[in-house]
Amino acid sequence: MQIYLLRHAIAEDGRPGSSDSERALVPEGRKKLKDVLRLARQADTAVSLILTSPYRRARQTADMVADLLAPEAEMLETATLTPDGRADLVWQEIRAHRPVDSVMLVSHEPLISAVAAYLLNGPALRIDFKKGGLMRIDVESVGLQPHGVLKWYVTSRLAAAGA
Repeated sequence: MQIYLLRHAIAEDGRPGSSDSERALVPEGRKKLKDVLRLARQADTAVSLILTSPYRRARQTADMVADLLAPEAEMLETATLTPDGRADLVWQEIRAHRPVDSVMLVSHEPLISAVAAYLLNGPALRIDFKKGGLMRIDVESVGLQPHGVLKWYVTSRLAAAGA
């Protein structure tokens, strides 16, 4: 199974009295995400299922994935992908969609880097997962514990340099 991990694009700063879950993407974030998705398309990225956090900025990011990269993919919101989620529960969510051969997870920090470390069986692994960053990890089987292989990781800065 191919697992794509995508941190939401750049969003508005939080405002006093406003819910963190309602922060929206900013134009700069949308532009940088387009660069990343363009590069992913050139790498023949194929996504069958998009699992996204219900937070507004993640959902907007997932909508861009559906529009620009994976128009045929099914999209589902899941609370397991909120910032305070747990990597082991995300793995259980992935396993629940076992027949799927490729899935994209759209989430937040600190969860997205924790999921990457969990999938790579490296709990001490630290990843500087940038906003709009996209990582591909392949797992041979969807057993109780993942044993993933990092295939690639791209940031908006790298995607813009490749334009």
